[in-house]
Amino acid sequence: MDHTQLCRTANAYVEDVSPGNGRARPRASFRSDAPAIELDGSWSFRPAAGLHDLTPGFENPAFDADAWTRIAVPSCWQMDGLPGPTRFGAPAYTNITYPIPVDPPRVPDDNPTGEYRREFEAEEGFADGGAAVLRFEGVDSCFAVWLNGVRLGDGKGSRLPTEFDVTNVLCPGRNVLAVRVHQWSAGTYLEDQDMWWLSGIFRSVRLLARPAGGIADFFVHADYDHRTGLGTLRIDVEGEEARLTVPELGLVDADPAGPHTVAGVTPWSDEQPHLYRGELTTAAERVPIRIGFRRITVEGGVLSANGKPLLFRGVNRHEWHPVTGRTLAYETMLADVLLMKRHHINAVRTSHYPPDSAFLDLCDEYGLWVIDECDLETHGFSKNAWRGNPGADPAWRAALLDRAERMVERDKNHPSVVIWSLGNESGTGANLEAMAAWIRDRDPDRLIHYEGDWENCVCTDLYSVMYPDHSTVAAIACGQEPLTGDPANDARRRAMPLLLCEYGHAMGNGPGGLREYQELFEAHPRLAGGFVWEWIDHGIARRGIGGTLYHAYGGDFGESVHDGNFVIDGLLFPDRTPSPGLLEYAKVIEPVRIEAAPGRGIVVRNLHHTRDTGYLRWTWRLEVDGVPVAEGEWDVPVIGPGAQSPVDRPDSLAKAVDTAGPGEHWLTVSAELAANEPWADAGHTVAWTQIGPGADSAPQAVLPDAPPARGGGGRVTEPRRDGDTITLGAARFDAITGTLVRLGELPLRGPRVDVWRAPIDNDRFSPLGVAWQQAGLDRLQHKVLAVETDFDGITVRTRISPAGSDLALLADYHWSAEDGNRLVLTIDTAPTRPWPVPLPRLGVAMTLPGEFDQVAWFGLGPGEAYRDSDTAVRLGRYESTVEAMQTPYVRPQENGNRRHLRWARLTRSRPGGYGTGGIEITGGPWFDLTVKPWSTQALQSAAHAAGLEPDGLVHLNLDLEHHGLGSGSCGPSVQPRHHLAAVPARFTLGIRPIEGEAGDGVG
Repeated sequence: MDHTQLCRTANAYVEDVSPGNGRARPRASFRSDAPAIELDGSWSFRPAAGLHDLTPGFENPAFDADAWTRIAVPSCWQMDGLPGPTRFGAPAYTNITYPIPVDPPRVPDDNPTGEYRREFEAEEGFADGGAAVLRFEGVDSCFAVWLNGVRLGDGKGSRLPTEFDVTNVLCPGRNVLAVRVHQWSAGTYLEDQDMWWLSGIFRSVRLLARPAGGIADFFVHADYDHRTGLGTLRIDVEGEEARLTVPELGLVDADPAGPHTVAGVTPWSDEQPHLYRGELTTAAERVPIRIGFRRITVEGGVLSANGKPLLFRGVNRHEWHPVTGRTLAYETMLADVLLMKRHHINAVRTSHYPPDSAFLDLCDEYGLWVIDECDLETHGFSKNAWRGNPGADPAWRAALLDRAERMVERDKNHPSVVIWSLGNESGTGANLEAMAAWIRDRDPDRLIHYEGDWENCVCTDLYSVMYPDHSTVAAIACGQEPLTGDPANDARRRAMPLLLCEYGHAMGNGPGGLREYQELFEAHPRLAGGFVWEWIDHGIARRGIGGTLYHAYGGDFGESVHDGNFVIDGLLFPDRTPSPGLLEYAKVIEPVRIEAAPGRGIVVRNLHHTRDTGYLRWTWRLEVDGVPVAEGEWDVPVIGPGAQSPVDRPDSLAKAVDTAGPGEHWLTVSAELAANEPWADAGHTVAWTQIGPGADSAPQAVLPDAPPARGGGGRVTEPRRDGDTITLGAARFDAITGTLVRLGELPLRGPRVDVWRAPIDNDRFSPLGVAWQQAGLDRLQHKVLAVETDFDGITVRTRISPAGSDLALLADYHWSAEDGNRLVLTIDTAPTRPWPVPLPRLGVAMTLPGEFDQVAWFGLGPGEAYRDSDTAVRLGRYESTVEAMQTPYVRPQENGNRRHLRWARLTRSRPGGYGTGGIEITGGPWFDLTVKPWSTQALQSAAHAAGLEPDGLVHLNLDLEHHGLGSGSCGPSVQPRHHLAAVPARFTLGIRPIEGEAGDGVG
């Protein structure tokens, strides 16, 4: 037998469908006072190309690895070296398609492999007559282990712990640990999650002493009866006779098995995550425990926690860091939890694998409901009509059951974990049913989720779907989902709550339509809420030419098969900065609603599951034309969970309204933390609303003033023609094209009707984006039909149409001048025939010199907003720079729109020429504004933000309206109400120069 054959025989475990060999039985994750040796740190490392390139004898203690390089454990080896060049291969991204041939259980000969060595010292008597256990928290995707030259075994199941008994191998003094990790294995076919393909020992490694007479395992059962307030506690302990002490429950050296019935316990929930701290002890070991009493049920088709309906305001969370990949520091996990809590998120689906145990500890402590998902996805088999899918192949049953067992056993003592999920997008089959049956037998107190069987729901306790549109959700809410042909199955499914395990695809600029989903969730008890996809953009930090930092996505590492920036689909940017999508989601799901009420007051609705509003402080602020004129506190009574109450306005507000004077009045009412919470400091805003003169908020009884009229009424100036120039007040126009070229001494280009936007991801990945380009909306040509002057102004008639098409939009510009220097532009547009597609936007584009880099406005802000994503912005006066008004989406696209502006002013930060300090733009009554230091074409062409360079101009879009954002990159497109149809339209803008120098006129 030659060397290659020997290698294949010795390493047959790589393509073996079994979950592993030589492993210890799975158990709960816990710490104790027993000795432990942390093995994280710098290890010797050698990258190999496959089984043909292995190092003979590397596992032997005498092997000399001095020539090897070093690598950090834990880490993902393809990320080593970032943000500079990677040292050991490169990451690769696919969503569904396997990056290897689908030939289970075989994998390619070109199989990147990492050989690791670590020396450590163990004291004499480390295990003290008990056992020594080597524990790996996570290794991707398959590995074999040797200690002191003795092969311990091998394992698969990347995001699950693996333990080996090393009692008879561990030596006092020097020990040598050797690990061989393979990127591809039979386990790869079970781990086709939508994420980067990465490898290595990416979670911690430690050596544990398991004392004789210690606690081998335990299972906490802490039930809560909401009708009596009684908590029932029993703990199944495996090992020597143990005793239980929980001082807060009055238990001292009690029998853990109980059962112990305790009156008046505080149940655990996301809002009040009360943990009773205690200890399990034997003569040999002490194990600290945290107990949370709670009961999760489905009753009458409604998901309930502790006897009350439970509505998930959730996110799907992959583990990700832009430099370390799936290796997360505790501080990063804590940052995630705090960001979720501060943005009103109450639930996490651990897509699509169990997370680091420390994350679940944080969920227990800070309060997040968790759907714990098994490390299973076989989505790539769908490309081959699910032929050979492991979920239905008996050969894979042991592997699937092993993954379910290791998840449940590890995480069974976390009160935050309320639902087990079998995995994701793995088809259907008997193996999945066996997983569900095993879990139900082991842990009947939790529910089971699996979206892949949404039609029949054989395995599940929840009717779970992905990315349904609003009308589908509304129908299911009322029990009107399509029939399956099996009346018994239909009845069973109709008795289940509906859960949107994925919705609101947060890719790029979006998602839109979240508010409408939330309105459905809150209106129908059958709807258990949903989980936005997903928490964070999986961008990888890189440095480009000149050292500029940017974030890479699929294809940036030369992958032959990849899915581009589809991995950039989070509510956080890669550096964990909240995106506008997260701010919108936070506002949509805020747990307290403040609404205008007839009778000059407000109505407060407490949407909390558990908590009353006593922890909040209430304030009000009155503004006139965006300028604060008065503020104070609002005495709001404590409102219980699920209740609502009208609240009269305070006398101080009534007086302020009566004396505020003319203008556009807006009242902001806020609910803030009255004291520090574990997740945020006092003063953090929990809920707010604005009440103004619009019909949508019905505030007429509170604030009766209407917005002032814009435009018109001034002294009209007649135009003068002089050769190729037409002068109208302070403005000069090209007499041939009718284009405004100068306002005073300020050179301009435009304004010209514009209907195109740099496609957002929800455009590019949806049929609408294709239809727009097929219709030629990205290459429209403008034809001037006439330039006419009369006593009151200039009229420019144009036709706008793409090459090769008779699809056209007629646009008439009517210019007039008031009081010498104020221009008024009225644009009339109309299609020449019905258009087959809506418009991306409708407005005008123009440019200014790039030195006008300061922007002030009165309108919605401070961040971007679009017609189906404008809940998180407030009306007010704002200031910014042009640079700061860009939203840094990883893949550049339309961004930065400021909505419903009454006026905007562009000025410069430094003195300059042109004899003017800037321009002011007003709307009739309002307009949308986008300001960019580059053109739409440049924005559309750039693959990364680092590829965008200012071109010396400021590019303005002044829009009547935009098409909505939707969720079409992976889900429903824009709702009909948010379509921008190509129909006759009119809008008016006022433009005037601002006299003065740098900064004049801002504010």
